[in-house]
Formats: sequence, C-alpha cells, structure tokens
Amino acid sequence: MQRLIALAALAAGMVACAPAPVTGPAVKQQAAPPVEAPRTLTLEDGMVFPADRSLNRPESGVVLADGTLVVADQVHGLVALSPDGISRPFGNLTAAGYNHAPPDNAGAPNGVSFEPGKTHLLVADIFTGALYRVDIAAETAVMIYDHPFGMNYAHRDSTGAIWFTQSTENTAPNAEERMFAAVNVKMGDGSLYRIPPAAEGEPLGAPALKLTGLNFANGFAVDEGRGEIFLSETLGGHVLGYTVDIAAGKLGDRRIVAEVTSPDNVEQDETGLLWVASPISSELITINPDTGETRVVFHPVNPAGDAAAAEFRRRRDAGVPTIDLLTPDVSGQLPGLMTGVILTPGGGSVYVSGLVDALVKIEQTP
Repeated sequence: MQRLIALAALAAGMVACAPAPVTGPAVKQQAAPPVEAPRTLTLEDGMVFPADRSLNRPESGVVLADGTLVVADQVHGLVALSPDGISRPFGNLTAAGYNHAPPDNAGAPNGVSFEPGKTHLLVADIFTGALYRVDIAAETAVMIYDHPFGMNYAHRDSTGAIWFTQSTENTAPNAEERMFAAVNVKMGDGSLYRIPPAAEGEPLGAPALKLTGLNFANGFAVDEGRGEIFLSETLGGHVLGYTVDIAAGKLGDRRIVAEVTSPDNVEQDETGLLWVASPISSELITINPDTGETRVVFHPVNPAGDAAAAEFRRRRDAGVPTIDLLTPDVSGQLPGLMTGVILTPGGGSVYVSGLVDALVKIEQTP
C-alpha cells in the first residue's frame, strides 16, 4: 500500500441493488432540448490558470453569474478566482468543520455543484464523506451530512432530494490510500445514494442506497428533461444511463451510453451534451445522450500517454493492477491528469480541472 501512495503522489493529477441488465435506449419522460454539435478545443487556445499555480487539488467547480470561478481547494475547501486569476478563500468551510491537517486529518473537497436556483452550492469530500452546503451570497457554509465513506459528487434535484456517489469504501485515516487502491483494480464497492427531500432548516433523513456493485462510481449528471441519470463508472470503462422517476426517487432501465477509457467527472451543457473527462487518456469527450455519439474535443498530442492509455484499457479489462501506469508522462503538456471540466454558461471558457495546482483555461472555437 505504501507503493500505492507513492505512485498516487507521483501522478498527482488523478485521480441494496446490483446493476440491472443492460437494456436499450432510455424512455424519455418529457421533451428534451436538442443536442448541438460539440466544439473543438486545442491546447494552443488555452493557458495555465491561474498563472501563479496557487491552487490545491481543483477537482471540480462552477462559474458564478458574475464570471467568478469557484473551485474545490484542499487547503481552504473552496477558492474563488476572478477572471484575471486572482484567488481568495470562498465559503468559509473551515467554520463548518472542514479541516485539512495531514497526515492525521486530510480533507479533499471533490464534487462542487449548484443547487436549483443557483443560490447555494453542494461540496462533497471524497476523503471524509462530509457534505457541505454553501450560501453563495453570504459566503457561509454548513455541514449537512457526514457519510461513513468518501463522497465523490453530490447533486440536488428539483424535488430537493440529494443524490451522491461513493466511489469506494474509503475512510480515515487511510482514505486516500484506499481510494487509489480502488483505482488500481476493480473492487465493486462503488454506490449511488439518494437523500430524501427535507424542509428548509430541517435535518436530512437517512440516505437510501440506489445502486451498488459499481467499479469506482464517479461524476454524474441528472437530466430531468430526459428522465435519466448519466454516471461515470471509471474502472468499468463506460458512462451509464439509468431512467429515473425524480418524484419517486426510483431508478429504472440501465444502458451503456458510451465506452470511455477512464470516465471521471461529467458535466452537461445547456443543450444536453455530456462532457466527460478521461484522465488516463488525457481526453475530454462529448457524448450525445440521445444517440450515444462520442467525439474527442480536446486531446493534446502525447504518444507516451496514448501508449499508457492502451495498456490501461488492456489491464482494466483483464482485472490487472494499473496504478504503475500513472506516471508524469501520461499527462504530457498538461499540469497533471485531467479529471474534470468546468463549463461557462453561454458557451464561454472551458476549464480543464485536475488534482494538481492549476487549471487549463481554453477559449472555445467554432
């Protein structure tokens, strides 16, 4: 296990009911917006952001209405970045109990998402299992739930229910080591949970287990228009789709939406297009959820990384350990392995995120 930790540090940009049989395309519950063709992004159109590389594990984030970028940060919990790259702590998560003091107490804010109405954020910690709710205007936070294992990503739907993924059964004091062990080989202990709606100010109820048996459950998107949840199963090598009854909180048919080398974070743009980061292959992929059509829209040239990705796919499918493939060569010209993407509403800048010290900010081109 010490070897796992060392390799994870070297690759610092990385990061109920069994699944039902695969079925055909999901049945739409209501009209969904048309999906537009993806745009092409290049490294030449991008820049390291912020230039001083002052971030700490910016795995996920959102763009506020005024253009401020808010990203996860291992030291402060959250950090706000102005358009010119000046950063400051945001949300005062430490007052809500967030504490990153390794090795005994290590935190790792991971998924960051808007609640409906975009007045609050949800922040999930993949080491501690804490779930924070952040008032954007007041810049205050409260811990609203504490899961026994690490929590990857959380999303509040229109009913007020909160869905979240547990990548693996990792817990302190060895949460990081255990997390990377689940990236090394398939463990089948990833899950999806749903916390039922609660009135404002009332404590949350106990979460209900909705899916289990997943091989590193990662980011997901809840598309209420299509009546479907799209979820990355990183060691499964695919993005899954489940029909969902949002009001009842029930999942239905399962399908494989797309095959991806190592699907990580998932974002859905305003047209319904899914954007999925694949860290091992250094690819940002768009997926049409209606047709399953995939397109690589960002992939810096890196022959060494491409060779490692091919070997990763072989080992992943054979159940052979993969962690030794995560060397600096895999990320090439990027600050580290890309694990996520942050989209600006209206088709503005795209931010490639990861577990290192900076993002890549890319301007979209037609």
